[in-house]
Amino acid sequence: MYSPPSIWAAVLGVVCSSILPETDVPPKSFLQINHFFFHKYEPSSANVPFLLLLVQPIALLLVVVGGPLTCARLVWSYAVFLGSLGLSIAVYRLSPFHPLAQYPGPAIGKVTKLWSVWKTAHGYKYLYHKELHDRYGPYVRTGPNELSIIDATAVSQILGFGGLEKGRYYESGRHSATPPSIVCVSGEAHTAKRRVWNRAMSSAALREYEPLIAKRASQLISRLRGQGSDGASDVDLVHWLDLFAFDLMGDLAFGGGFEMLRDGRDVDGVGERIRRFMKASFLSGQVPWILGTLHLFPQVGRQIQEFNDFGENLAIQRVKNGAGRMDIWYHLADEAGLEKEKPTLETSAADGIIAVIAASDTTASTLSSLVWFLLSYPEYYRRVQQELDSVIVDGDDPFDANKHQELHFLSACINETMRLHPPLPTNGTRQVPLGQPGRHIAGRFIPEGTSIYSPAYALHRNPAYFSHPDQFLPDRWLPGSSLKFEKHDTSAFIPFSLGPANCVGQKLARRELFVVLSGLFKAFEVRFAEGFEAALWPEGMRDSFVVERAPLQMRLTPR
Repeated sequence: MYSPPSIWAAVLGVVCSSILPETDVPPKSFLQINHFFFHKYEPSSANVPFLLLLVQPIALLLVVVGGPLTCARLVWSYAVFLGSLGLSIAVYRLSPFHPLAQYPGPAIGKVTKLWSVWKTAHGYKYLYHKELHDRYGPYVRTGPNELSIIDATAVSQILGFGGLEKGRYYESGRHSATPPSIVCVSGEAHTAKRRVWNRAMSSAALREYEPLIAKRASQLISRLRGQGSDGASDVDLVHWLDLFAFDLMGDLAFGGGFEMLRDGRDVDGVGERIRRFMKASFLSGQVPWILGTLHLFPQVGRQIQEFNDFGENLAIQRVKNGAGRMDIWYHLADEAGLEKEKPTLETSAADGIIAVIAASDTTASTLSSLVWFLLSYPEYYRRVQQELDSVIVDGDDPFDANKHQELHFLSACINETMRLHPPLPTNGTRQVPLGQPGRHIAGRFIPEGTSIYSPAYALHRNPAYFSHPDQFLPDRWLPGSSLKFEKHDTSAFIPFSLGPANCVGQKLARRELFVVLSGLFKAFEVRFAEGFEAALWPEGMRDSFVVERAPLQMRLTPR
């Protein structure tokens, strides 16, 4: 982030002079050069900067200061050089000369991203952002060159058409040798991939997927019935919903390969492998310049490569089995031959594994949260049951998508669940590109190089847009409701993001939600298991871009 050099040079000179001896003019110059370089040019990799910072104190001691190279003098050289550089950077980031100085935020966040890394590592980044916005308002400086914004007008300009491109955060889970997926790319590359994905998620394609969705939902209900010996079953619903989601997305993305519902568990550890991958990606994405260095460590590189190999093996098996149906892979691999250039197996595999990650975890998360909300508010649970019983009468197929269009209250409950527990509570970053003059967004100037979060969890609970923002009130989504809400601004509702890079699978996700919920609530009377502390369940939610959930213990009694 750039500031007027003449002003800051004077300030930096004062800082240097307060630490370095007056005779050490060359070390001060070295310090100023380092400061100006690092605050203007964010490195794409930490490899060279780390090497420079390692070598410079030794070079200064040998070439500039002179004298014998002793351990004590070497330690002194490192301490003075790195301490002075660190202090000068901290002072600058807190100073009124910083381009983001006008934006409020915690001092420690302005100085270093390590604080954000700490919050991210514990899984509570979404709550941290919410607390900051409650304290500082809709615009908060959460890092040295980073903002979090929950102004709906600004969010639409950031994420919408003509908005900002994806930040480097989205590269965090990809090795340089791996083809980029739709998540990683922007601009024309994204447009080309999105064209293929749009075909895979069109209304015609979804009709092709409906038998697979119904088959897996029916298997889920059957397996839940079989968990008890006296008719009723005590189950961890999160566990079973995860198995359902993985099996279904394995069917759709790779023509099968998972049979977790059949086995009652994740035999191959696919879910745990994905969770580890997402945690590592989310954490390293907070400081993207460290990625190139992390990939040099054998363990990190091996984890990434194993995950990539996992996707490619699924792709190879799908190709070997042939095109038995028009699934998602059929479109991603362009088996219809509609694209000018056919994608490689590796490219299709990268997008296929993204489909498994994105669709399985987000759908299972929303399903479990919705069940928790309904059982926490029994009056709404009864209304859902009454609506289902009136729309889907005895003898009707609970998995019939045509019937689901009449489930208006259930649809409202789905929206309210995604408002309070969005499937991606923090989202990734967008960035004002370096080398550009900055952008004016919602009447505010955002300087070049600024990364921007638009966290859905904090935005959805902003009282400026929703009355009673922390309460589960599905009626706010019903136009003819007798309840009146002073504020209900749907422009601030972004569970699937916005603009050209919004979630391409949102229609599929809604289809899955209606199928599973209709089948579950028609088949069972659902309540919390005896002794389960339901009120504490949301505290087990962990944000690793997608959401990890604690077990949700249910008592299922056949209706």
